[in-house]
Amino acid sequence: MVTFDEIRTDLERQRIELPSWAFGNSGTRFKVFAQAGVPRDPFEKIADAAQVHLHTGLAPTVALHIPWDLVDDFDKLRRHAEDHGVGLGTINTNTFQDDDYMLGSLCHADERIRAKAIRHAVDCVDIMDVTGSRDLKVWLPDGLNYPGQADLRDRQDRLADSLAQIYARLGDHQRLVLEYKFFEPAFYATDVPDWGTAYVQCAALGDRAVVCLDTGHHAPGTNIEFIVMQLLRLGKLGAFDFNSRFYADDDLIVGAADPFQLFRILVEVVRGGGYASDDLNFMLDQCHNIEAKIPGQIRSVLNVQEMTARALLVDRAALAEAERAGDVLAGNGVLMDAFYTDVRADLADWRAGRGLPPDPMAAYAASGYGDRIAADRVGGTQAGWGA
Repeated sequence: MVTFDEIRTDLERQRIELPSWAFGNSGTRFKVFAQAGVPRDPFEKIADAAQVHLHTGLAPTVALHIPWDLVDDFDKLRRHAEDHGVGLGTINTNTFQDDDYMLGSLCHADERIRAKAIRHAVDCVDIMDVTGSRDLKVWLPDGLNYPGQADLRDRQDRLADSLAQIYARLGDHQRLVLEYKFFEPAFYATDVPDWGTAYVQCAALGDRAVVCLDTGHHAPGTNIEFIVMQLLRLGKLGAFDFNSRFYADDDLIVGAADPFQLFRILVEVVRGGGYASDDLNFMLDQCHNIEAKIPGQIRSVLNVQEMTARALLVDRAALAEAERAGDVLAGNGVLMDAFYTDVRADLADWRAGRGLPPDPMAAYAASGYGDRIAADRVGGTQAGWGA
């Protein structure tokens, strides 16, 4: 049995990127719920994200979404982040909130609209040059609601051409990260619906194009850890968007719906070498609709850390021996022993030894930060998305 002391050094590697949009107002298709103290601009989002890192030591970078996080001076925003002890991470494109994109963006039949979407992605790369970001993440709403609405193959050809133009703009240290989603907002056919389509498009682009796996973007019953294994095996898993789903793309706190699934995913990440590599970016993609924003993000990164610790506790030698022997129950037992190990007290001790609060949730609540921003952030327009 692997002991916690044996994985203490491995835990030092953990880095979980926060999404700036998780700190804004969000909700459902029917209603967006406002909360007191919600940021009014990207600078306040960064300040709130820094609180998560301050209390957990796990979240040193913040992903931006353009144009939600558009500012006049990105160098100033970068320096603001550094002053708060964090950095700017992935830059996310947005081609789903403009009237022109009703029938698609990078796959659109209208060359004017397709060029507009390509130009937006290139503008995002320009921002990356200033922020020092490595990854440009592309998620597309593109798809069809009805058979006969458009030609499926033509759209794939246009997508390949659009991505190639964007890829050509990347710097040597930058990557294109393509995210897939099997439905919504398109219901008949989505242009990047699965890992295979994302992989095919990325493989055609080159080594600096990789796939993003959002844990909520799968049909019920999908074996997500199998996809993790395959993309790691192919060298094309570049990023995670961690969240939880009960039914569809619910964007709930990671580990809330099925902590055992999160454990199984992280077991494959460790087994496949993803945890030991800087090439795999761990990020959250969540909307805190009814819970407080900062505590929701603190809880999320702690959930990932806890399941990572359990995955690292798997006795690989014993597991390999059981697999070779064809001992089904022994192999399953090795995994279950690790999963059922309660590491919370060990992680609290691990944090205390690094000058971090043993209980980050309690420490944040006691800090008074939430009350201060609720009192100070009065007036102006809160960040968020409308519904």
